[in-house]
Amino acid sequence: MPSSLQCINCAQQYPIQRVIYACEACGGLLDVRHDFDALRKPISTDTFDDRLGTFEAPYNSGVWRYKELVYPGIDDGSIVSRMEGNTNLYVLPRVAAFAGINTLFLKHEGENPTGSFKDRGMTTGVTQARILGMDRVACASTGNTSASMASYAARAGMQGIIFLQNQQIALGKLAQGIAFGATCLQIDADFDRNMELVRLVSEKLGVYLLNSINPFRLEGQKSIMFEALQQLRWQVPDWIVVPGGNLGNSSAFGKGLLEMLEVGLIDRLPRLAIIQAEGANPLYRHFNSGFRQFEAVKAETIATAIKIGNPVNLQKAIRALEWTSGVVEEVSDQQIMDAKAIIDGVGIGCEPASACSVAGTKKLVERGIIKRGDTVLGILTGHVLKDPEATIAYHADQLADLSPMYANRMRQVDANLDEIVRVLAESAPSASDYT
Repeated sequence: MPSSLQCINCAQQYPIQRVIYACEACGGLLDVRHDFDALRKPISTDTFDDRLGTFEAPYNSGVWRYKELVYPGIDDGSIVSRMEGNTNLYVLPRVAAFAGINTLFLKHEGENPTGSFKDRGMTTGVTQARILGMDRVACASTGNTSASMASYAARAGMQGIIFLQNQQIALGKLAQGIAFGATCLQIDADFDRNMELVRLVSEKLGVYLLNSINPFRLEGQKSIMFEALQQLRWQVPDWIVVPGGNLGNSSAFGKGLLEMLEVGLIDRLPRLAIIQAEGANPLYRHFNSGFRQFEAVKAETIATAIKIGNPVNLQKAIRALEWTSGVVEEVSDQQIMDAKAIIDGVGIGCEPASACSVAGTKKLVERGIIKRGDTVLGILTGHVLKDPEATIAYHADQLADLSPMYANRMRQVDANLDEIVRVLAESAPSASDYT
């Protein structure tokens, strides 16, 4: 099989049949490396375009449609899939106007089977677990990873084990892990400590680890770029803007874009902008220091999906920024929730962390880094129902230290026809509200 594991620091290589998450020589992160020259036929846009709309597995998946770029040579019978991907790319003029640009595309990964982009990485991660003969898989999670892993583990007939913190887990995410039959451990620790614990437990018990330190996870997540560029007819935007938590997506995007350039699917690289919450901004601080000295932070933000203070994919994200001449920005919880209200208000919706893409674009435009005429592709990472509590609290003005600039307040009305008519008359929209 024309693939191997390779350290991003010292280039030491390992067989892909090894259960290994870091280089044994230097401790560096591992990449899955593919020898595209060894494939039986060259990769082309025609190959992927011909598979669009097929009902045939595995190509009906928005990940496995790009099988030659994701896991060349794999036997189709080994693949664990829920027809993930195939998410929509939206053109939203009102959101673009809010961000201060002319052309904004939003790729909504919340339309995946379990409601987040994690499904793209979990189909490849659980598939590798099956190839390795594993019967138990585990992850630490702020919510979305656990929901996805539990689903795919159940599909594969494996036990899923989830390490959760004991507070600030959105119910829409927690419910999925429980519903899909995973063993859920609620631990008195934040995500970063749970990440340490799950790595130790996985090594001690021989459980397959499915956090994004697992390089096979990122192989699936890079398909977000493959599919978005295919939807753009292989025309490269000026910017890719993505929320940054554990930095798996930004790392995967950098690798996927470089591979697309290598095989000739695109002719240039876009610039990457990684957006972090102000309360969970270790990469932003590291970027502004010139990458001199990394310091983890105690994460605190309403955007629970990116509430991570010590991201495991730091070095891969830095590499992606270097490849793409990228930037890192931070946004406040106020900016996140206001941007979310704008996205929700055009009938698309997203979880709080997703709104970093729009809030960050707006801030980068205001700083003059993104120009009004630039083409921007933003990534929405999770479904609006992932964190309904935050949405309701914002519109009811119940979030501490936040003022809802775009509130849609609930109206209490008596069971009286005249009263209902009066309230509806007062709230009738103007023509400009829907343009």
